[in-house]
Order: sequence, then C-alpha cells, then structure tokens
Amino acid sequence: MTTHPTHSTHAAPVRPVHLAAHFPGVNNTTVWTDPAGGSHIEFESFEHFARTAENGLFDFLFLAEGLRLREHKGEIFDLDVVGRPETATVLAALAQVTRNLGLAGTFSATFNEPYDLARKLGTLDHLSAGRAAWNVVTTNNAFTGANFRRGGYLDYADRYARAEDFISVARTLWESGAAGPGAVSGSDTGAGPAGTSAGLGESGAFSHRSDFFDIAGRYPLPRSRQVHPVIFQAGDSPDGRDFAAGSADVIFTRHSELEEGKAFYADITRRLARYGRGEDELKIYPGVTFVLGDTAAEAEERAALIRRQQVSGPGAIAFLEQLWGRDLTAYDPDGPLPDVDPDFDNADITRGRVRHVKDPRPVARAWRERAEAEGLSIRELVIEVSARHSFVGTPGRVAEQMNEYVQQRAADGFILVPHLTPGGLDEFVARVVPELQERGVYRTEYPEGGTLRDNLGLGGYRPDTEWAAARAAARDAHRDGTGHHNGTEHRDQAGHSAAAEHSTENSTQPPAAEKETAHV
Repeated sequence: MTTHPTHSTHAAPVRPVHLAAHFPGVNNTTVWTDPAGGSHIEFESFEHFARTAENGLFDFLFLAEGLRLREHKGEIFDLDVVGRPETATVLAALAQVTRNLGLAGTFSATFNEPYDLARKLGTLDHLSAGRAAWNVVTTNNAFTGANFRRGGYLDYADRYARAEDFISVARTLWESGAAGPGAVSGSDTGAGPAGTSAGLGESGAFSHRSDFFDIAGRYPLPRSRQVHPVIFQAGDSPDGRDFAAGSADVIFTRHSELEEGKAFYADITRRLARYGRGEDELKIYPGVTFVLGDTAAEAEERAALIRRQQVSGPGAIAFLEQLWGRDLTAYDPDGPLPDVDPDFDNADITRGRVRHVKDPRPVARAWRERAEAEGLSIRELVIEVSARHSFVGTPGRVAEQMNEYVQQRAADGFILVPHLTPGGLDEFVARVVPELQERGVYRTEYPEGGTLRDNLGLGGYRPDTEWAAARAAARDAHRDGTGHHNGTEHRDQAGHSAAAEHSTENSTQPPAAEKETAHV
C-alpha cells in the first residue's frame, strides 16, 4: 500500500479508530502450511483468536461462510482452507468465553428462512448479552443450490429483493417479543403499511405477507438487549451500496487504498442522505492485511516471504486457470505466462467462488502486458495481483497510516485478516494497539453498555417500519426525479428494489489484491 504523510486537522474532532478481526475461513490468504498454523476445526483455535481480539479491545470477530466446498476442474480445491464448522454454533460457543467482543456471522438470505434464522440470531444475541451481528449475503449459483431442497437459486432481481424482504421480516420478529431485561430502548413499534410486516408487541405475535414470504405466528423469544442484531453488508455495485444505505448498519468493503476508500466513503454518505440517515449511522470497515517489522526493511522482507507462502507454485497455476479457463498444469509456475489464449467461455472451471470481475478479457490483457513489461513469471504475477498486503511497516508506521485513513474518512475502522490461524493477531495486539492508544485515537477499555452497538458507536435500534418508510420515500424521490442516485435500480413486479450487488457466502475475500486482479 502506498504510504501517505499524516495531516492533522485542528478544526475537526479526532475520530476514533475501530478494529475488528476476520477468522480466515475459505480463502487463499491463510498460510496453513506454516508450522505456526493451527486447526480451523478445533474450538481452541477460535477461542485463542477471539480472546486475542478481545484483549485488543476489538469491536467484533467476523466469520464468513461456505455452503459448499469449492471445486476446481471438477475436484475439491484443496490448496486453500476448504471449510470449517457451522457459523452459528461457533459463535454461540465463543459467546461463553468472551464478554465484550461482538460476534458477526455470515448467513445467506437465499437458502435460509426468516423465522429460523431470526430465532438463531435472536438466541445468539441473548446468549451473548447483545453482541450478535448478521452479515447478509445472497447466493448466485445453482452449484451451491444443489445442497438445498430448492436445488437452484433465484433470478438476480428476485435474489436481492428477497434479501431486503428477509431483513424486514427478521426485524419484525425481533421486535415482536416482549421487552426483556436490559433491552435497549428504541422507538415504539406498530403495524406497518399494507404488504409489509406487523409486529404485535407484548404477545410476540407477528405477521408478514409479501411476494416472498407469507408467515404469521408467535416469536418465541423476548426482545434482546440490542432488539435488532447488527446488520452487515458487503456488496459494492451501485445497487449493493443502495442496499447498505437503506438496510445495513455496517459495510465490509474491499476498498483498502486511501483514495479509493475516501471515494467510497463519500459515495455511501451521499446515499445515506437519501434514506434520511447521517453518515455516522452506517460504519465502513475495509478488510485489510498487515505485516510488521522492527524496521521498514524488515517488514518488507517479511511481507515478501509471506506472499510467497500464500502463493505456492500449484496455487499460482490454479489461480491463473480460473481466469484462463484452461488446464495449465503443463506450464512451469516459474516460467512465462501461457502462450495459448484464455478460454473465456469456460467460466465454471472453478465453482463456489465469487467472480468480482465480470469480463475477464481486459484483466487477461493487463496481466499479459504487465508480465511482459516486468519480466514476471506466472507465480510472480499471481503474487503481484493477488497477495498485496494493506499495511506493511513498523508498528508505529502502521498505526499512523490507520489513523490517517480514519481521520480522512476513508474508513471508520478495519477488519484485520491475518495470514496465520489462530495466532495471527497476537503481534498486532501487542505492538500496534499500544501505538494507537498512545496517539489518543483508540479506546483503553470497552464502552459502557456491553453491546455490539455500543462498541460500534451506533445508537439504539431503528424499528422496521421506519426502515421501510425511508426506503419507500427514497424510491419515490428517485422515481419523481427529486432524489440523488448514481446507479440503476432494478425492480421486480411488486416494486421491490433489487438491491445489493452481492455476494455469495464465499465473497468475503481479503481486499488485498491490486485493482486489475480478478477474485474468481
């Protein structure tokens, strides 16, 4: 990452830096072959990671999810970490060995049902005393769908409209229970407009009728301390950004460069205004990697070593095959790029992993040009486009850079994605956190209240009827030409927004690659 001088702004209040941790799951970042690498199955790994994050006063721990093992050329792709235990179970167990750390899990709105998932997350919020969060994703392929009774997946517009509707139902259920001990106060709930949800208060009764769901019953839990678990979102298209502005509390973004982050932050702020929200009502956390050293040179040397660990020879070939659409095992990873053209029609050579680049042609062209210009081998090229680290330097320099990003509104905080499990956070907590505290931009204790909303600096929950009314007003304004909108909004026949670009369960790859890379 390019370094930038720190600029102090005397007129503006100092913004606090926030930190969170991503337990690496299905990814190409974890160096599982390192002797220091531990299990991704045994609970001790999750416990060590969570306790370290809590010792560092992090806001939350984040788990991605994989609903089907990735396949490459028709076989299980076993060069990366391929899977791990079910998310809700792991988070419930971690709730018992932590006191303040938020617990964020990824769950698909395509292959879950509102009542069941709302009950799971509501239970987690109770067990953790108000620390639960849901990263909302949709699933865009029949490959994953084959594991479920639906045996497929929804069309683009329906998929995202369902996700928005799903959140609305879940919020209605969470609100419908009687207020429990320690519940966070919020606005009064009431029946929503026709075609939406109606939480019926003390009795726990609820009803919701829409194109996607027609359910009614009684929610079995009282309100939790947060009432609504915190909602995360990670889409990056215009629709995805609108979805976040209209439905989410936190965005997990790939924009980890300073100028890109500032542009993303400013764009989200503009969109928030359309939904009647202030910029502090939605928090932006880019996923980042880091490498530390006693000197800048030592940090760079360690970073180069880690990058080679992350991209083995076979791994480099497999990575290139995802873009080339061909079997390239006959090529030497330490030799030049293949002399054959990519087969762009064979996009399914790897299945179960997100393609962030829709058209691979310009990416392939750029990779060829770069490899020829810089004399890069296949492995060297893959390292350059897929294994860049976000922050590399001494602990003081990394703290300085992170603070600059927050003060310049490129981020509110950072989700750290270490290359080792479970000890990958240890050095950061021991060496960088004190540097941030010394600069007066990082907490020295958890805030009072003890909920994830308190950790994030969010206010109390907002009733679903208010969310729905704000979305309706924003769409009416856009339709009338009075709103500000930078993207194209898709709608189904019922008028739902096809919000969220997004994002399958395996889409939370660390945003450590260069712009030209294709996360495929």
